[in-house]
Order: sequence, then C-alpha cells, then structure tokens
Amino acid sequence: MLMNNETLWDNFLDIICKKTNPVSFNTWFNNITLENVTDSKITIKVPYAMHKKVLSDNYYSLIEDAFMSLTGITYDIDFVLEEEINKDQNTEILNSNVEKEKKWESNLIESYTFDNFVVGDTNRFAKTAAVAVTEQPGKIYNPLFIYGKSGLGKTHLMHAIGNQIMRNTNLKVLYTTSDMFMNDFTGIAKSDGNNLEYANLFKEKYRNVDVLIIDDIQYLVGAEKTQQEFFHTFNALHQANKQIIISSDRSPDDLKKLEERLRSRFTWGLPVDIYPPDFDLRCRILKNKIKNLDIANLIEEDVIEYIANSCDNDVRYLEGAITRLCAYAAMTVPKKINMEFANEALKDYITKNIYNNGDIPSIQKAVSDYYNITIEELKSKKRSNKVAYPRMLAMYLARMLTDESFPRIGLEFGGRDHSTVIHACDKIEQDLKNNDQLKEVIKEIKNNITC
Repeated sequence: MLMNNETLWDNFLDIICKKTNPVSFNTWFNNITLENVTDSKITIKVPYAMHKKVLSDNYYSLIEDAFMSLTGITYDIDFVLEEEINKDQNTEILNSNVEKEKKWESNLIESYTFDNFVVGDTNRFAKTAAVAVTEQPGKIYNPLFIYGKSGLGKTHLMHAIGNQIMRNTNLKVLYTTSDMFMNDFTGIAKSDGNNLEYANLFKEKYRNVDVLIIDDIQYLVGAEKTQQEFFHTFNALHQANKQIIISSDRSPDDLKKLEERLRSRFTWGLPVDIYPPDFDLRCRILKNKIKNLDIANLIEEDVIEYIANSCDNDVRYLEGAITRLCAYAAMTVPKKINMEFANEALKDYITKNIYNNGDIPSIQKAVSDYYNITIEELKSKKRSNKVAYPRMLAMYLARMLTDESFPRIGLEFGGRDHSTVIHACDKIEQDLKNNDQLKEVIKEIKNNITC
C-alpha cells in the first residue's frame, strides 16, 4: 500500500520512538524532517552538523530498517542541513557575513573539537551536557559550569562548544580567561582620559555576544571590583538569554572567596564535574594523540600502558610524555619503540613512584620526610613557617594527587576548615607561577610518594 510522505514519516517516527530511549529520540529525531523521497533515496533535513554525524554513525541501520519495513525498499539515506538545501541562495548576504566574522576575534582554538575529545566514564556527562548546549545555546543549561582539576580537558571542551556553535550558527562567540577579563576591565582606569570610550568598548566586547566562554573563574578571587563587573556582565547576558559557559578548578560551593551572589548564579544552570581519567581512558587519549604522528606505527602497546600508568591526574602530563618520546625518536630513529627505548627516552620524566595513587597519609609522610618534620607537626596547630608552609604544600598535593574533597583533606590535617585548604592550594598555585625551585621541590616529593 502506497503512503504519502507525511504518513510515511509519521509511521517512521513511531517505529524509531519504540526502538530508542526517550533521551535519544528527543535529542536526535524530534527535530528532523523528511525533505524528499525518490525511487532510491530518502533525504532527511537535520538542524545541526552534529546530527549528520550521530545519525550516520550510530543510527543509520536503524533508520534504513525502519523504512524497509514500511516500504519494502532499501533506500540510501542522505542527511542534509538547511543551508545545504539553499546553498545557492542569498550568496551576497553570506559573503557579507563571512567578512564580518573575519573581523570578530572569538579567541577559539579551532583544533579543539568534539571529534578529538576522547570520552570515558570520567568525562562523559560533561561532554553530553556540552553537546546539548551547542544545540540550544542560551535555552538550556545556562550557565554551564564545568569544574575539575587542572589538565583534565575543561578548556578543550569549552573551545569545542564554541567551535561547534560557530560552525552551525551565525552566533557571536567569545572565549576569554578570567585574567584577560580582569586586564580588560582594569584598563578602563588606565585609559588616559578616555575612560568612557574605553568602558563602552569593554561592554561592547563582553556584552554584545551570543556566547561568552570564560575560563578559570577562580582567579577572580580577591579582585572585588572585577567581580562586580562580571556580576553585571553575567546578568546582562543571562537576561538576554545569551549562553554563558564557565570553568573552574573547583565547584561553585567551594569558591568561598567569590561573592555569594556570583556563586549562587553559577548554580542556576548546570554544574558538571570532570574527574581524572581512568586507565582505559588514559590509554585511549594517548593513542588518539599519536595516531597521526610518525611514531604511530613504531610504538608498542606495553609502552602506551607504561605511560598511562605513570599519571592518573593530568592529561598534559601524558602529552608531555608523547612529546619527549617523539623528540627522542627523531634523534635516534629507532626501528621500534619498545619498553627499553621508552625507559631511556623518559627516564628523567617518568619515575617509578610518580603519581603512585598516593593517599593522604603517604603524601604527609613524603612532605614531612623532605622537610625533616613529623607528621604530627603537619597536623598540629603550629604556625611557624617551618611547619606552616610544608603543611600548605602537603594540602596542595593532597588536592592534586587524590580525589578527596576540601573538607576531607581538612580533617586529615588536624580537623581544619575546608576554607583553610582552599587558601593553601591558592597560595601554592600562586607561588608556582614564579618559583621554579618550588616546582623542583614538588617533583622530588612526588617521586618519593609511595602507597
């Protein structure tokens, strides 16, 4: 029995709805439409490029089988975007928009995409939320607040959101960091009599956007006037249904030194956390990073596992290991990269005990041994610099090398308040920016951490 296109499509959606879960159906099928049917091909119009990829990669067979069951014909399925259907229209307008986009600096890194963001159990929810934001900017999860330790992919994910939105829409996207925002704001006071003009330029830059992405919001701590300005910028964008995306190394609740009115707004949308990658994800990240390198066909599997086992906290550490391996291979031109080669190439970078899943007591012992003090002193109320600074350093390492919360770390250090732990972490992070000797101290302590 022949069906018209409308009936065919309704019956098709009924089949798909029964064979998929509600989330998948609403995300990938609820907003697509039947564009055309010929003797051999069915064309389906989709709203975003992400739909083309997901439907082609994950649902093609299901779609093909559904139409086959309804018509008895095996069709070729083609997914098209609105702009592809109308590609010959409005050429002058499109060219004008391209010229305007060239003048706008989004600050996005084009190489950071969803396609090369390796997904595992520790970051899957954050990735899913990020994709959802690209589909309806400003309408759901606003703001999207991504938090987790340094080096876990927050910045990559934020750039991927911005790049995806810019590819699929004409929305104006701006990526910035809290330091850049602060520098721009303080520049108003240094504008040599042109304060009003500079202030207008500042507002034009940060409030006349459709998507504002701001990285490392925790660095606004202590900058009261900048916090006030960001508060007003946030309100202006949110009230206009513009998308806001924020990252931090800690959750909104742990940003105690930021204004309460700011922290409360960060929870209006969706806070999502990214955890350190598990072993399987670290291996896949490494493989993804080497697949287009010259060493891809030389490196053995046990070398991948060796590097993955060496670090469970920071993806940048994995990248550094690959960079060193490539550099050493370029100098020696090996026939294969085995464990013997890797041990030689990475001997000054990977040590036996580094990131050895150290718990807080093992960290306390390594720090107390290095500074020749006792663990009891680390936990004590003593405030002399001989004890206070090692204590802050031990708290910092506990935060970086374990998954323990600020309150839990505080309990392990003599029942201290979690705000004390946050202060210690902030202090060490600030010192690390200009103190190379401290970096060496931390490296040595890490090497001595044992389970």
